[in-house]
Amino acid sequence: MKYISLLGATGSIGTQALDVIRKHPDQFTLVAITAGKNIELTRKIIEEFKPELVSVQEKADYESLKAEFPFTPKFLYGADGLVEVAIHEKTDIVLNSVMGSVGLYPTLQAIKAKKTIALANKETLVTAGHIVMEAAKKHQVDILPVDSEHSAIFQCLQGEKQSAIRRLILTASGGSFRDLSREQLKDVTLEQALDHPNWSMGSKITIDSATMMNKGLEVIEAHWLFDIAYEQIDVLLHRESIIHSMVEYHDNSVIAQLGSPDMRVPIQYALTYPNRLPLPNDAPFNLAEMGKLHFEQMDFERFLCLKYAYDAGKIGGTMPTVLNAANEEAVDAFLRGNISFLEIEHLIEKALNWHKPSGDPDFSHIQTVDAETRKYVRSLF
Repeated sequence: MKYISLLGATGSIGTQALDVIRKHPDQFTLVAITAGKNIELTRKIIEEFKPELVSVQEKADYESLKAEFPFTPKFLYGADGLVEVAIHEKTDIVLNSVMGSVGLYPTLQAIKAKKTIALANKETLVTAGHIVMEAAKKHQVDILPVDSEHSAIFQCLQGEKQSAIRRLILTASGGSFRDLSREQLKDVTLEQALDHPNWSMGSKITIDSATMMNKGLEVIEAHWLFDIAYEQIDVLLHRESIIHSMVEYHDNSVIAQLGSPDMRVPIQYALTYPNRLPLPNDAPFNLAEMGKLHFEQMDFERFLCLKYAYDAGKIGGTMPTVLNAANEEAVDAFLRGNISFLEIEHLIEKALNWHKPSGDPDFSHIQTVDAETRKYVRSLF
């Protein structure tokens, strides 16, 4: 039996993780969760899974739930609650599926508490990859990828030597606007941006997919997860999202991981690694029905956010922190209707040009840069 702490239980990854746990009651026990503002769903999770510890975002929701469930579970709220769930004494695996850089600090605390990390929070490694990986090495903690692309690479690397890798190939669906020119992007709407062709995801990550920043963040994440140079990480546009990523080796062999677009697969693999469990599927994967798979080179002039991510990653230091913070603020502004779609990348570019990077920042410096970047980007609109 593995005991799970789930950060972000009411989000897209969180609800699919609950489905995995639900299908294997003899394998997993959910002992602690954090939730955002969806209190109705939080209430249902408490009633079904009966976790020992629940943390919510707002104090008012904490007080309301505490009054409704007077005996169990224990309730907390805010940043402190996130950490307490991450270091819960019974927990074996912390599945971090919160959105944004808020996921960094609880991940670091969970590592110090020697919890295995199942990581679906890109911003943790983008913002402070050097700190996180150093801490994981120091405390001998496994960081298991949950993103479909990184899980695919992780699976393709099993039994192979690091020295044999020629390159990693991340695949990208192209997002909601993959067939539109930059001229056509000027007038796209929020509703159009949220209509992803292949995946069902939260609003922020769906916008990131449309700008291709999501893939850029994944490039930086792959650099840290697999300890590989940016020059050895490529991105390939693959419309069907059937090949989730590939590894090319020095002998010209390419190993790929394939499957239907279903996040429960990488979630379950992270929770069961190094073993595999059955995952019931109403529509089994069938390549014959798929017929054809398509691939295209990425156009860095069309998808500027992907270029910005490579540039920031190669510079290193505080630049990825700025990239992530600027993107979070710009996407939030677009979701609120304050800026147009193309202004997302314009704001990110301005922030990257404004910032003077410093190398090997500590946690405190990263927090300062993150806050300053957000303030600067907000001042632009």
